[in-house]
Amino acid sequence: MSDYIVTVNSTVDVPKEWLEERNVPFIPLKYTIDGETYQDMLGLSAKEFFTKMREGKMSVTSQVNPDEAKKALEPYVKEGKDILHLAFSSGLSGTCNSMQIAAQELGEEYPDRKIIIVDTLCACMGEALLLYYVLKRKKEGMTIEEAAKWAEENKLHVCHNVTIDDLYHLQRGGRISKTAAVLGSVVQIKPMIHMDNEGKLQVIGKERGRKKSLQKIVEKAAEQSHGRENDLIMITHGDCQEDAEYVAGLVREKLGIHSILINNIGTVIGSHTGPGVVAVFCMGDKR
Repeated sequence: MSDYIVTVNSTVDVPKEWLEERNVPFIPLKYTIDGETYQDMLGLSAKEFFTKMREGKMSVTSQVNPDEAKKALEPYVKEGKDILHLAFSSGLSGTCNSMQIAAQELGEEYPDRKIIIVDTLCACMGEALLLYYVLKRKKEGMTIEEAAKWAEENKLHVCHNVTIDDLYHLQRGGRISKTAAVLGSVVQIKPMIHMDNEGKLQVIGKERGRKKSLQKIVEKAAEQSHGRENDLIMITHGDCQEDAEYVAGLVREKLGIHSILINNIGTVIGSHTGPGVVAVFCMGDKR
C-alpha cells in the first residue's frame, strides 16, 4: 500500500500549528485589503484583519488557480506519495475545480500516483472537522480510497450553524442574495445561516438579539448531533472571543461534549462574513 498524505485549503481555519502537528499541508487562497495582497493563514493576524474591516476597509478574495494548485501538490507526488485533498466547497469557490484540474494533469505526468480530490461541500471549520475524522480513519489504517469514500459518504453530515452580525459582507461577495440580505437589515435581528447540501450558504431564520442567536446555533447543533460521532466540536468567531467562549459553555452544557476547538475565522472566509460571526460545527444526521 502506497503512503499517502491528506492536504487541504487554507479555508479550514484552524491554527497553522494544528495542521503542522498532524503533517497536513495547506494550499492558501488569497485576499487583498487596503491595497495589499496576502496569503490566507500567512498574512495579517485576525486582530489586524478585523480592525481594518471595522475601519471600513474592504477585502477581496481570490481562489487558488490550477497552476498554483499543481505547484503545491507536485512535490508530494515527486516524493512518491499519493494525495487525498479535501477541497473548499465548490458552492463557494472555483478552488475545488482548480484542484481537480491540477490532479488530472499530475495524474497524466505521474501515472503511478493517485491524487484524489474530494469536494467537501464544507467551509471553514466544517472542512476542518471532516479533516479531523479523515485523519482518524487514516490512523486506523484506511487506504486512500477508503478514506476518500468515507469523506464522500459523510461530508453532508458536517453541520454548519452560523450567526452573523451583518449580512452586508456576504451579499457584497455574492455568497447570498440581496433578498436574503434584507433579513439582516433590521436592528437587533440576527440572521441564522447554514451550509446546504450543495455547499452554499443559506439564511434559514432569524433571532432577535445576540444572546438568543448564540443560544440558537447551539440548540440546533444539539438536535443534529444526537446519535452521531462527536468527540470534538469546533467553534469559530470573527474577533469576538467572549461570544465564542459563551457558546463553548453552552456546548458543554447542552451536548455534554468537553473537547472543543475554538479559533478565529480565517481571513478569506472572514472577508465574506465580516467581524462578529460565530459558528458551531458538529457531525449530525442531516444539515
